[in-house]
Amino acid sequence: MNVIRPPFTLETASAKVRAAEDAWNSRDPHRVSLAYSEDSAWRNRDRFLHGRDEIRRFLASKWEMELDYRLAKSLWCFADDRIAVRFQYEYRNADGQWFRAYGNEFWQFDADGLMKRREASINDVMISEQDRRFRWTAPGPRPADHPGIPDLR
Repeated sequence: MNVIRPPFTLETASAKVRAAEDAWNSRDPHRVSLAYSEDSAWRNRDRFLHGRDEIRRFLASKWEMELDYRLAKSLWCFADDRIAVRFQYEYRNADGQWFRAYGNEFWQFDADGLMKRREASINDVMISEQDRRFRWTAPGPRPADHPGIPDLR
């Protein structure tokens, strides 16, 4: 496996963001957890997680509740061993209500290219089914011709 390591360039930071998006769209907690260091520290909304095992359990629980999850990420900025992204994802709950989550993440990586710190701020907005943007076949990566995140709203 070709791991992207710091220091980042525009090309490698962009590739790191897309690789993260593709992994999360797999909805495979084990696969996603492998991108994080064994002692990775997270803040996800109001939750604080430490280590791969907690991350894996959190993701499994997340995708049990957030059904038909589809995510798009966009590089915001980068420097040396850090990347900032903005993202949107859509999901429905067990009652069929759709949501779009808007968020920002700050990532810090170790020398091996594993994420050792992640801080995420996320807001959910109820949407109607017809207002969905992310309609590719899931789980799976966002198609190359899908526009991703629009600039506003």
